[in-house]
Amino acid sequence: MNLKKAIPFHLHLSYLFTGLILVFSLILGLALLHRVNQMILTDVSARYDLIGEQTARSILTMAKPIKNQVETLAKSPITQAKTLEQRLEYIGYMVASIANNELSNATYIGYPNGEFFMLRKWQDTPQLRALLSPPPGTAWVIQSLSLKHGNMVGDFFYFDQQLKLIALRGGVAYQFDPRTRPWYQNALAHNDSNSRATDAYYFASSGAVGFTYSTRSPKAEAVIGTDILLTDLQNSLSQEKNTSKSRIALLNNSGQVIALQNGSAQVYIPKLVTLPDGRLRLPMIKEVQDPILNQLYALGEMKHSRSFTLNQDDWEGLNLRLQIPGGKPLTLLIASPHDELLANARALRNQGMLLAGILLLGVIALAFFVSRLASRPMNQLSDETIKIQHFDFSESISIRSNITEIIELADSMNDMKSTIRSFLELSTSLASETNFERLLARILSELAEIADAQGGVIYLHDPKLRTLIPAHSHLSNLTPVNVGQIATLSLDELTNPIVKAAHNGTIIEQLDEARLDQLFGQESSGNATVIALPLKERNGTLAGVIAMQLANESVDPGQQAMIEAISGNAAVAIENQRLIQEQKTLLEAFIQLIAGAIDAKSPYTGGHCQRVPELTKMLAQAACEQSQGPFAEFNLNESEWEELHIAAWLHDCGKVTTPEYVVDKATKLETLYDRIHEIRMRFEVMKRDVHIRYWENLASGGDQKQLNNIREQELQRLDDDFAFVAHCNEGGEFMAQDKIERLTNIASQTWLRTLSDRLGISYEERQRKAGTPEAPLPTPEPLIADKPEHRFIRKERDKIAPDNPWGFKLNVPEYLYNRGELYNLCVGRGTLSEEERYKINEHIVQTIIMLEKLPFPRHLSRVPEIAGGHHEKMDGSGYPKRLTRNEMSLPARMMAIADIFEALTAIDRPYKKGKLLSEAIKIMSLMKKDQHIDADLFSLFLTSGVYRTYAERYLQAAQIDEFDISIYLV
Repeated sequence: MNLKKAIPFHLHLSYLFTGLILVFSLILGLALLHRVNQMILTDVSARYDLIGEQTARSILTMAKPIKNQVETLAKSPITQAKTLEQRLEYIGYMVASIANNELSNATYIGYPNGEFFMLRKWQDTPQLRALLSPPPGTAWVIQSLSLKHGNMVGDFFYFDQQLKLIALRGGVAYQFDPRTRPWYQNALAHNDSNSRATDAYYFASSGAVGFTYSTRSPKAEAVIGTDILLTDLQNSLSQEKNTSKSRIALLNNSGQVIALQNGSAQVYIPKLVTLPDGRLRLPMIKEVQDPILNQLYALGEMKHSRSFTLNQDDWEGLNLRLQIPGGKPLTLLIASPHDELLANARALRNQGMLLAGILLLGVIALAFFVSRLASRPMNQLSDETIKIQHFDFSESISIRSNITEIIELADSMNDMKSTIRSFLELSTSLASETNFERLLARILSELAEIADAQGGVIYLHDPKLRTLIPAHSHLSNLTPVNVGQIATLSLDELTNPIVKAAHNGTIIEQLDEARLDQLFGQESSGNATVIALPLKERNGTLAGVIAMQLANESVDPGQQAMIEAISGNAAVAIENQRLIQEQKTLLEAFIQLIAGAIDAKSPYTGGHCQRVPELTKMLAQAACEQSQGPFAEFNLNESEWEELHIAAWLHDCGKVTTPEYVVDKATKLETLYDRIHEIRMRFEVMKRDVHIRYWENLASGGDQKQLNNIREQELQRLDDDFAFVAHCNEGGEFMAQDKIERLTNIASQTWLRTLSDRLGISYEERQRKAGTPEAPLPTPEPLIADKPEHRFIRKERDKIAPDNPWGFKLNVPEYLYNRGELYNLCVGRGTLSEEERYKINEHIVQTIIMLEKLPFPRHLSRVPEIAGGHHEKMDGSGYPKRLTRNEMSLPARMMAIADIFEALTAIDRPYKKGKLLSEAIKIMSLMKKDQHIDADLFSLFLTSGVYRTYAERYLQAAQIDEFDISIYLV
């Protein structure tokens, strides 16, 4: 845009507000009727002021040229002319001085000897006609008084418009002495060449009123004078529209009335006063007999009109001094009665009401249009400001206006918007970079581009060693530089510019070639300027220093400010990345700590928590590599890989709540110890009782041989029964019904307890026994018992409501634990009772509850779902939520396969040996058919070779057998 053609905004505002104020004043005056009188008087005052200004301007306009002409004419040779003939030679020069000025009718010269030479522009007035009697065609008249033979002789020359002599009247009796005239004396009274004006007076020869400018010639005693008529001034005052009783008077400095207007009559010269010698003069203001004008004159000079009262009548009047250049001032008097000024107010009242309404609507519409037109650019700038406030930098600012300030403001805002956009884009880019090495490279490249640097290096601060370690460096073409070539700097090397920047802030220094090579790890071709800026964290801690080799000898202040601002964001980005890395490292260590603790807690799980994550990620990587089939669209970004990694490591974190004796339960009667020993002792007691009965019966005279046979049979039965009970305790075979019946029969045998079973027990066990009265001692007890105290009541905190917030769908056993001896020995498969199997399965419930309590960031929000789904089945029969395949995420289904395969092939379980590879795959194929695991993932598990890769890494060589996977891909 062209600023030179634009109009400054403050002028536009001046135009706008001036117009609005004038319009508002007019409308307000019409609307507020009680102020109409005051507004009219104010208008009259303004008009009076305007009349005064116009009159003063008219006087200045007509007087200044004549004043200059007189001073010019005073320097002409005519002032030195000695004879009439010589003077006549210059009439053309004199004509030229007044020809084009209607207010000047005569110019003349008075000489020291009383001679007089006057050029008069012919104006037909009665006084002049009687005096000069000109012939027809007269345009110019020369009136001359010359000294001839000691007598003054008058001559009259009559010229036409072309200065051709028409007639001559010589020897006329002409009594006039210029030396007695005020204009002559006034000129001689000042010893300089400036012309001065006489006071306004009555021209007797022409019957007009005016004043004379005169000055003395510099080389002679002659005085030049030129008359100025006040005709135009009188006509101008005559054109003023006043009320019938208004008065206007123009006075000279002596208080004589030059012009007078009464009401609507024309301005006229008041009646002249005849002096005793017969001469006429203008009347004094007192002689006009007008009390209004006399009082107004007595009030003295006013800058503005004012109200005054005469005979209880209010008048508005102005008494203004009008300065004449080089002369005495005139006084302008204007007065109007209030009653006439306000007479039309009543007549205009009704019209004003209607007009005010119409004007109000019109002005509102006009003001609305004009304001919208004028404010449109400002509104656009305001909209742009709102966009900036809402961080919308998508478009550049384009404002059309012819206002200089708006254009400059728009350009400034556009530059500001562009700068902020670039700054925010860079800040966002730095903040969004998650790779630390890429972040350092990005910081250095962006700052180097802004600074126009040839290369740079980023040093990171090691607070423990108090050193600056080079972390990244490259040339201006982004060619990386091996940071190993750059020395680590100690913070005690205070002469080094990098270290100085770390301590003191931004440093700009010129370094020699050797120092540059040392700092930037590259060969330099001479001296160069280096800028080094500290990277400070939010709390002011030093994060590092960035140093750049500038292409120029200095950096622009704006560039430096931008570099320092971005370096601050860069430091925060580095700090954030460091914190994130440290937090990730801490989280990773904490996760592995928990997983390691779980594995260490039970030798039966071994490295399960470490191997499942590896297998899960191997299967996920295989899925990501597929370009066809059901996994063609599957892919994991960096955050999702992290999510899967954490979920896999924490998939069994709930096992920390599972009692170790339940996880490690190797026999049916094992709790904190194996209770088979108690039952063995009871059998020992019963065998002892057999021996006791044998000796008692023998002592009573029984048959020794018969008693001996009975004893041996009972002992053998007890040994067989215990062997059977002990075998059942191992839990290696399925408990058929006949075995359960035999256990029941064995259990029904009794032994005699003679000691109280309520001594030396815990408070909790005592509470469980409290519901059963203690039998008197000695008391028979079953050999294998299910007692009430064996059943642990499930408390409310251990129950899961059907409408639980996690969506668990589990069949919760009635008891928390049932440690009944016969109950546990009758377990159909394995060693775990229903309650204990639920307790082990409950680890996944605790896993989900624990993980959902953790405030995972958004990109890790699926960790609980992935970690908590590895015991679900595709047909919805799994636990704890009975999810179907479509309700599970793909990573959760992957982990289910990994968890099963690892458990089947694990070699660190003391209670079993790891299965062969073929056996594990066969079992999993059956699980696929039963819709326990995902069929597509199982096929990928086989076809991608993940099962083989894992086996070679974690299985023993003896477990890896050969088999055909094609039979499992059907």
